Amino acid sequence: MKFVILSFICFFVSLGLQAQTNKVLIGFAGNSYVTAGFGNAKITSHGLEKWRGNDAIVSTFFHCNTPTTLRLALQGKGHSTILVNYGKKKMKVNLASSDFSLIPVGEIKVNAPGYVRIDISGIQKSGETFGEITDLVIEGAKGKISYVHDFADYWGRRGPSVHLAYALPEQNTEWFYNEIRVPKEGEIMHSYYMAAGFGEGYFGMQFNSPTERRILFSVWSPFDTQDPKLIPESDRIKLLRRGEGVHIGEFGNEGSGGQSYLKYPWKAGETYKFLMHIRPDGKGNTVYTAYFFATEEEQWKLVASFLRPKTDTWYKRAHSFLENFSPEQGYLTRQVEFTNQWALGTDGVWRRIDQATFTYDATAAAGVRLDYQGGLTSDQSAFYLKMGGFFDGATPLRSKFERTASGKMPEIDLKKLEKL
Repeated sequence: MKFVILSFICFFVSLGLQAQTNKVLIGFAGNSYVTAGFGNAKITSHGLEKWRGNDAIVSTFFHCNTPTTLRLALQGKGHSTILVNYGKKKMKVNLASSDFSLIPVGEIKVNAPGYVRIDISGIQKSGETFGEITDLVIEGAKGKISYVHDFADYWGRRGPSVHLAYALPEQNTEWFYNEIRVPKEGEIMHSYYMAAGFGEGYFGMQFNSPTERRILFSVWSPFDTQDPKLIPESDRIKLLRRGEGVHIGEFGNEGSGGQSYLKYPWKAGETYKFLMHIRPDGKGNTVYTAYFFATEEEQWKLVASFLRPKTDTWYKRAHSFLENFSPEQGYLTRQVEFTNQWALGTDGVWRRIDQATFTYDATAAAGVRLDYQGGLTSDQSAFYLKMGGFFDGATPLRSKFERTASGKMPEIDLKKLEKL
């Protein structure tokens, strides 16, 4: 009997030791970013490479759902001395191998649930680079560790896209109006702040480069392909009208179709108006027309009007979204506000839209990124979306929000717009 009891004790002790020594490998390829000294280190599909300058800081992020103590190590190689930082704790580490090996770092204490950031930087090197690192290795974790794994690194590093689905009136909707404002703290390059989405495309603002911003309007072809060159002529999006200075082209890799954009220097903190018109032509096709109000010029501008063949619909699936389209900048937080939504029905009546439902993409659904939010601004008058940057406080999927009945009904000469 004593032998049986002793055997059980040894078994459970071994389980406990195993639980404490299980390793979590957090790949640099999906969870790390160069956050300073951008030209002196690079994150590739193999991890951290081309690490040449001691001004480079490489930051790795993961989420703990409970307070815990963690033992850290790096999987890497090199001949150098580096610094590993967690908050105010600094740990000096020596790399002394030409082959990949496990390099102990030290222990950290995570005092509260949330995202953890580990920074590394170079101190001294004997070769051309400080070395190469593939993984941050964690041992002794209590609870769940969330990070990008078993998922495409590209999408994981971009961060989760977030959406608001608006509750349209029961009547057929022909026009959808939305106002959008990007707060200064949410203005990040390589963002798409999409204001007026519909079942077959989208319309919003992009921050494309230090010198270029765009008003972008796209309509998907009914032909399912990632390559616009493969679309048969009968399924191609056809241009009917274009605004002054608007570029017309095609897009692919997310479905395919017709695309238009106007280069326009929109500014953070300003409010911009978007107006989308959708109407079937009675011949089995539908016409999609996008108008943008240039606040600085105080005038409406036509972006473009497209005909989508083999489609017979009014406005469906009104929505807005926020996304980052640069995997190098998924560590930065983007935010946008949508301040005034209205729908004009085929009966000629404008109706206020005050309800929206929050959703997100496959990156968030997989649980590899938890930095996503949507809801109401502090004064309850506008909806907002927020993503990226590894903040805490994720909004549950399909959360519903109702803003206060504020904002003026649009006063627009629609007949005049149709002549632009």
